[in-house]
Amino acid sequence: MASRERSAVNGVLLDDVAKAIIEQLQEDGRRPYAAIGKAVGLSEAAVRQRVQRLVDAGVIQIVAVTDPLTVGFPRAAMIGIRVEGDLESVAAQLERLPAISYMVITAGHYDILVEAVCEDDAHLLDLITKGIRAIPGVLHTETFVYLSLRKQIYTWGTR
Repeated sequence: MASRERSAVNGVLLDDVAKAIIEQLQEDGRRPYAAIGKAVGLSEAAVRQRVQRLVDAGVIQIVAVTDPLTVGFPRAAMIGIRVEGDLESVAAQLERLPAISYMVITAGHYDILVEAVCEDDAHLLDLITKGIRAIPGVLHTETFVYLSLRKQIYTWGTR
């Protein structure tokens, strides 16, 4: 069996049907199970069970994605962080900062990249100076302020 057709993630088999279900939900997270079943060739009950297994295993989340601008967070930025010492400790402390919405540990010039959504420039400045740079082990930050969001997709990961 080809690895493209089947793989196991957290004990859940990701066969072509599971991937097709995920694709249906990526297009519309509120799509009825009956409609998904019709598209992938399963009953509504079978789709419901498969979706629940995917959620329970942490393979997918079904959430509402907001546009930060429309809910009072017009300032967004990517922040590159260089760390000295215990990277995991710094990452754990960064996770606790509410303005940070996304974080990855990286290889390259920066050890950690975080995405922040803030109420305004003062909020971003406070996050950087009193939040991120106050964490022991943070050596350097570089902030890339978002001027325009050109593309944001959630349809990756199944092909």
